Amino acid sequence: MSFDALAALQEAGHPLEFLTDGQRAVFAGLSESEVELLNSIKSRLEEADDSDLEGHSVKVL
Repeated sequence: MSFDALAALQEAGHPLEFLTDGQRAVFAGLSESEVELLNSIKSRLEEADDSDLEGHSVKVL
């Protein structure tokens, strides 16, 4: 069975529904270790839940 990056990201709660086709293709091509890193960063930001530390959306051009 091959690794499904999009499914792993969705399971972790990443908002993928607004991605363009090109962005979706990039995320789909991530390796398992890259997805683990993104999930780790997301988790750490959520755990911090500090007013001094906040995640921001970034528009990718």
